[in-house]
Amino acid sequence: MRIDRERLAAALAGSGLKVYELAERSGLSRGTVTAIKNGKSCSKDTAQRLAQGLGVSLEQLLETAPATA
Repeated sequence: MRIDRERLAAALAGSGLKVYELAERSGLSRGTVTAIKNGKSCSKDTAQRLAQGLGVSLEQLLETAPATA
């Protein structure tokens, strides 16, 4: 799954958490959180844990597919 980097940054800023705090809350490693923040894809389970750690829905973090005409 692809997490939208801008949405993740906004959620992280809105939560007031640092990357290491989000890692602790979500049960992920700091390296994993940093990699996702830098645009790396992740599994659905990892994405859900990240969203839960931020207190947002998974849909709020996911990239949206570009509209096709």
